[in-house]
Amino acid sequence: MKVTGCFLLIVLLESGFVAADPEKCTISDLLTLESICKSKESTCNCKLACTDVVANGALATCPTGNIPTSCSCGMACGSWDIRNGTSCHCQCNNMDWTSARCCNLK
Repeated sequence: MKVTGCFLLIVLLESGFVAADPEKCTISDLLTLESICKSKESTCNCKLACTDVVANGALATCPTGNIPTSCSCGMACGSWDIRNGTSCHCQCNNMDWTSARCCNLK
């Protein structure tokens, strides 16, 4: 998480990418960010590696060194949160399964 966060922070600060109103992200902002990331990609010898983890119940924990980037819940539950930066937690009662998309930089 620290590596990913630091990398994105460096990219954003180095490029001068600062939104005037952080609550209003425009398509232009996203395209600018995408082009910045693509230009930095060639100078970075790292690769984003992701895997899915599915578990019974309301908690799916990522392997060591990975962080959850998104979660999915069974029983049409759309309420989830990330706990301790390592696990997806579905907030509905009596969950049958939870899935986490776990990623790291290599």
